[in-house]
Amino acid sequence: MRKQIGQSIVGFIILFPIVFLLILSFGKQWFYPHILPNLWQTSQWESLFSPSFQLTKSLGLSLLLSISVGLVSTVTAFYFSKKIAYSYNKTTWLSLAYVPYLLSPIIFAVLIHFYFLKTGLSGSLLGVIIAQFLICFPFGIIICSTFWTAQIQSLENLSSTLGGSSTQTLKRVLLPLAKSTLLLCFFQCFLISWFEYGLTHFIGAGKVKTLTVSVFSYVNEANPFLAALAGFLLILPSVLLLLANKKLIFKTSNKRPDYE
Repeated sequence: MRKQIGQSIVGFIILFPIVFLLILSFGKQWFYPHILPNLWQTSQWESLFSPSFQLTKSLGLSLLLSISVGLVSTVTAFYFSKKIAYSYNKTTWLSLAYVPYLLSPIIFAVLIHFYFLKTGLSGSLLGVIIAQFLICFPFGIIICSTFWTAQIQSLENLSSTLGGSSTQTLKRVLLPLAKSTLLLCFFQCFLISWFEYGLTHFIGAGKVKTLTVSVFSYVNEANPFLAALAGFLLILPSVLLLLANKKLIFKTSNKRPDYE
């Protein structure tokens, strides 16, 4: 009974902000002492289907940015994590992967901003993608490095012994086995990019208006209804990915294949 009550309380704490943002996104006027908005409208949601609406552009830009960063980080991290896992200095290289997380994103942005100004990447989408990649890539290395075990190396050697090329080994052996790890890495990198504000705002110089940047802009403009809509759109994909992420984590931890 206590466990059920505890689970209900935790569920309420998690769901209440999401539901409240959804309700508030339909508001038009909200004065004290009303608990909820006293006037309602659907114009914010209707405008969301217009390509010219700024929030729609921000949503599309955030999806493009996060998917790009997630894909590039996952592919490169998978490749380089193999090199690190099979190297003599594995511990040293993995330790270096934690270095970017010793600093806050905004301090990291200040340190690298000079080079982005010199190359003309400051204030551009490409510059933000590169900056976020520098944050996500080390995290991808940390995740993918757990895949390269002694059993995986034995399978690679077995495939080569049986006459399989490196390409065939990658396509028919490694990628099917690494599917859960790759998806987990992509989801994590996607979420890091999706919620990143300080680095995006600083390197983007306010020109790359992602969904997180829009949320803070609407809050500063004292527009709670558009801020609620932007906040709800910001949370919704992440909740879906977190649920998928949770399933992958349990799948990879409970269903470890035995190659011995």
